[in-house]
Amino acid sequence: MNEASDPTGWFEGLDPDDTEAAATAIRDGSAGEAREWPSAAVAAGFADTEAAYYDRLHEATTTATRAAVREREQADDQQLIHAVRALDDCRRVENELAERVAEWAGSLEGEAEIADLADSEPANPMSARLHSLAERVVDLREESQSLQAVVESTATSVAPNLSALAGPELAARLIALAGGLDALAKKPSGTLQLLGAEDALFAHLRGGAPSPKHGVIYTHEYVRGTDPEERGSAARALAGKLSIAARVDNYSGEYRPELEAELDDRIERIRTRGGS
Repeated sequence: MNEASDPTGWFEGLDPDDTEAAATAIRDGSAGEAREWPSAAVAAGFADTEAAYYDRLHEATTTATRAAVREREQADDQQLIHAVRALDDCRRVENELAERVAEWAGSLEGEAEIADLADSEPANPMSARLHSLAERVVDLREESQSLQAVVESTATSVAPNLSALAGPELAARLIALAGGLDALAKKPSGTLQLLGAEDALFAHLRGGAPSPKHGVIYTHEYVRGTDPEERGSAARALAGKLSIAARVDNYSGEYRPELEAELDDRIERIRTRGGS
């Protein structure tokens, strides 16, 4: 808990009933040394008793914490996490529903493209429901495309270096898996390398399964497109540079194109060694 630099405490000059002002004082204040703050609050008329002081302090700190949580949830990287998870949901539902529509259409109307079904006139009530589902698939496909565009533009803004090295969508997924850009920036490269492979890692720790070499970064061309025998080295090299990129993005936000050149050179040497 921070006390204001004024020796009378964070409560100096505050209306005891103004919780928002008290919360601001708690969040922004500081103190050079400890004092008997409850006694000072009573002497200043902020509270009648020390117990009342602690009640007001509790209310102020709770309000300050809630405000901090709201600010964090509204941060760009947190909104990016919501967007990329929504994108995954849309794609998953679209694929499942598209399979259902294709199977149903095959039994009712013969093979047909989903877009064609959505635009055609149904012949009967059963066909109408099939056509309605086809329309939902088309809508989900369009929503997925819109979400992908938002994810890519936001990721490039939030994490320019990470997006340049990983690609915007993979950058967004890494941020989401870590729980935020700050959390990702604090993870060692070895942990970043395995993000998305938690199930495989737990299976390995339990015994009977090989140790995973990579997680979601496998989707990157520098890992997927490298000879299998050298993929572990490629994944480590990629994870190392992505870790640096995340830290630069989080702590300075300055775009550093040399990171791309360094990664390209390292992967080229790995592929040459492995004959990829």
